[in-house]
Amino acid sequence: MNAHNDGLPEDAAGMNLMLHALIDGELDAAAAMAVERRIAADPGLAAEHARIVALQGVVSSLPKPQVSDALSARIAAMAAAGNAEVLRPRAPTAQAKTSRRGWAARSFGSFDWRAMAASIMISAVLASGATQWAMQRAPDSFAAGVANGHRRGLLATSPVDVVSSDRHTVKPWLDGRLGLSPPAPDMAKDGFALIGGRVEVIGGRPVPALVYRHREHLITLVAEPQNAGAVTEPVDLSEGGFSLVQWSDGAFSYWAISDMERPELDDFAARFRAAAVTG
Repeated sequence: MNAHNDGLPEDAAGMNLMLHALIDGELDAAAAMAVERRIAADPGLAAEHARIVALQGVVSSLPKPQVSDALSARIAAMAAAGNAEVLRPRAPTAQAKTSRRGWAARSFGSFDWRAMAASIMISAVLASGATQWAMQRAPDSFAAGVANGHRRGLLATSPVDVVSSDRHTVKPWLDGRLGLSPPAPDMAKDGFALIGGRVEVIGGRPVPALVYRHREHLITLVAEPQNAGAVTEPVDLSEGGFSLVQWSDGAFSYWAISDMERPELDDFAARFRAAAVTG
């Protein structure tokens, strides 16, 4: 049993692999939550997580490589000319049978290098194009973190760390752990009941999250702190089966996500913004 009693590796290399698995979305809900707790408790691990996320963001922002028609035609011509010879073995020479140098020639001389070069070039072009396509379609990293956190909340035994419909309980709980807390109005009379809050770790930073219930649907509202940020209207970022809207009041950037229909989430956002202003 390890020192943390969470089933995760205790060595740096093992945790580095877990960080990459978390960022790539390869962990189940329980493992992802365990890694995020480690990140929240370990500044060094949080810094490494942020570094990996930042590097991923830089790579995803690289311009898509442009392949000219002339180069594409040359690759196609090379592939067509050498295709029949790619895996056809050549007869070994007598000298090849009697020397280690000849053995190497048999091993590596049985391929048409022009065709192999063409194959490698084609693979590289296709791979880089597919990678860039995937990167360009990848959502904003913070939005992806919000979505992943919401999914984990739906799968967890409880979607909240502190269970309460009283903002005077939820806000002090969040403030005690993070040093800040967003407005947490209970809008049960409007059909959106506050059920509690939790701490999310997104981009290597712990941030507060509120959870509301609307009939059979849960709404996760992540509040990303801002330093004198701009006030913005709700923006639709819905994708992957979830409705997601984002807006800012200058103090926090809010990310509301749910499996509700978009008009219902818009209604929640409007009511929350009004209630947050009136207190």
